[in-house]
Amino acid sequence: MLELAFVRDNLSLVEEKLRQRGANPQELLGDFHQIDQHRRAVITELETLKAQRNKITEEIAVLKKNKQDASALIEQTKLLRERIPALEKDAEEADAKLRTILVTIPNIPDDSVPVGRDEHDNKEVKRWGTPPVFDFQPKPHWELGEALGVLDLERAAKITGARFALYWDLGAKLERALMNFMLDLHTGQHGYTEVLPPYMVNSDSMFGTGQLPKFEADLFKVPQGDKNLWLIPTAEVPVTNIYRNETLESARLPISLTAFTPCWRSEAGSYGKDVRGIIRQHQFQKVELVKFTKPEESYAEHEKLTHDAEEVLEKLGLHYRRVLLCSGDMGFSSAKTYDLEVWLPGQGLFREISSCSNFESFQARRANIRYKPEGKKGTEFVHTLNGSGLAIGRTWVAIVENYQQADGSVLIPEVLRPYVGAERIVPKKF
Repeated sequence: MLELAFVRDNLSLVEEKLRQRGANPQELLGDFHQIDQHRRAVITELETLKAQRNKITEEIAVLKKNKQDASALIEQTKLLRERIPALEKDAEEADAKLRTILVTIPNIPDDSVPVGRDEHDNKEVKRWGTPPVFDFQPKPHWELGEALGVLDLERAAKITGARFALYWDLGAKLERALMNFMLDLHTGQHGYTEVLPPYMVNSDSMFGTGQLPKFEADLFKVPQGDKNLWLIPTAEVPVTNIYRNETLESARLPISLTAFTPCWRSEAGSYGKDVRGIIRQHQFQKVELVKFTKPEESYAEHEKLTHDAEEVLEKLGLHYRRVLLCSGDMGFSSAKTYDLEVWLPGQGLFREISSCSNFESFQARRANIRYKPEGKKGTEFVHTLNGSGLAIGRTWVAIVENYQQADGSVLIPEVLRPYVGAERIVPKKF
């Protein structure tokens, strides 16, 4: 959430940044200026009347002490007692209107973000490795998984429905191996602390990271009496909210956390997209990277976090590119986002496998996560960052498609063999 004072003092800038995002400033901001002016006028009058009331109260006390007539002043206080509550209510209503506007405004893009409308305006900033060369026509993962007997979408649909997956044998082991490999890499070499958060969160947590109220249709809701719990769409939600309503010591920053969780997304509005295979699922597994930093360090930490995610792909020998998202393609809460896209030879395209974002103070303000700067009075909001390190299902897809062999088997990348306990996946029926 943007700060009220920032929007007020930089209204033209906010409007321009919203236009860069492809949004309509008038639709989002509405009567912000008029409501804010009215609120400030009401607060000014309220403070004046309260000061006047206090002064009159003191004068009445003096008159009574001197046994003088205070009836005229007492009559004035009656009028003030009627006017002040009305103004307080007016100010509260204005506050609520402004807050409703603020919570619907997306974060504004950092100046380093290219201005553009959609994914066609994103900027490739790095490419690593080379795509594998085959002397046969490479197959997509859904054909390979079925032929190998490790991916069973038909039975998953019977159990639950469309967009769920059932893994068998080495397919399941590969998924688990990727989880352990990623967590070991991030905790052992990159300095992250592993956490295991709840897989359901309350509405305050969803609000804190920006999923609510805007993206309710994309979430799985679990009603609990007069309240709701939500299946997490990403570990970003519970891990970021670990420090909700807390003040951190400056010396502790940056804090780097990693977590493995299943994730659930309803994928509202995506029907007809990626219907083959397991690219777009209602349930999938992910290893997440989350950082809490000082504002002046957040962009350097953003680069580090992105490189940490990239190293997973490099150790797996997977060809990828890093893409800087344009203003019109960024997520609601992000100020700057890199997408990592892995090459999938069975489909002949790059596919996003991680989004690494700097949210600046946007989430911290919503979740009230502060820190005490050294040598300063008071507190400030931290900056929060997160990225997939990586999405496990899509990494599974990338391995199966990139390491497929002419005989239909799939080689296991060398770094994963101790985790899987095998060198290749061969056909097997269950």
